[in-house]
Amino acid sequence: MSMLYFKVFMTVQAFVFRITGGRLMGKLRGMDICVVKTTGAKSGKIRYIPLMLVPYEEGVILVASMGGAPAHPSWYWNIKAHPEVLVYLEGKKLDLVAEQVSDDKKAELWSLICSFYPPYDDYQKKTERNIPVFNCQPS
Repeated sequence: MSMLYFKVFMTVQAFVFRITGGRLMGKLRGMDICVVKTTGAKSGKIRYIPLMLVPYEEGVILVASMGGAPAHPSWYWNIKAHPEVLVYLEGKKLDLVAEQVSDDKKAELWSLICSFYPPYDDYQKKTERNIPVFNCQPS
């Protein structure tokens, strides 16, 4: 799949998910997703990104895996610059604050994370990069 096709698909998926409250295009590879609204780190533009849904406490966990690529996804930098996010899931909108977890906390959460999307384990093994994990909770 070309990168352009992938970006177009992700944009369409995020749009359809948001306007239907997740009733349509709510899965990726058979797993539930959420859509995360971020603010561009450099541009300040609003961005919507579909990500695998990992519910946790009153919010969600976000995993910046990018399929095990050697670099962080662009949304990682957006959240680092602007940790306030809006997460669309299961017909709800949650105002959350993203905090990158420590390596110890990541290790503690990893089995839970992989229970929602098992390929994350392969992605971490595939890259030398320590895949960042964010705990997003209400402020």
